[in-house]
Amino acid sequence: MYTTSASAALTRRTLLRTAFTAAVLAGAAAALAPVLRARRPRQTLTPAPLTEETYRGRHIAVDLAGVRIDGRPLHVMRRADGSYLSGINHFQSFETPLELARAAVDELGTNQLALAAPHHG
Repeated sequence: MYTTSASAALTRRTLLRTAFTAAVLAGAAAALAPVLRARRPRQTLTPAPLTEETYRGRHIAVDLAGVRIDGRPLHVMRRADGSYLSGINHFQSFETPLELARAAVDELGTNQLALAAPHHG
């Protein structure tokens, strides 16, 4: 009887050790996955088009970095429904960043955007 319970304990111990080792390896892999993924070069399927235009005498540029009016950044926020809004007119949504920039130019009139936007903190 002693040998039967010893072999059962050894089997249980082996099973627990194997399960613990597998859990540690899975945790380490989950923790390292973002680091390893970040080291890979990113592929872009289609580069984002750069949109530039002059609207009412103001230069508007829309690209991946954001929206600029006369070289000054316009703070743009994306809504959950896919539309855009800005700090200039945050009561109205626009379908595209270009439409948003045109509305901001209309709202600004002859005024310029501030060089540095204030941060909440």
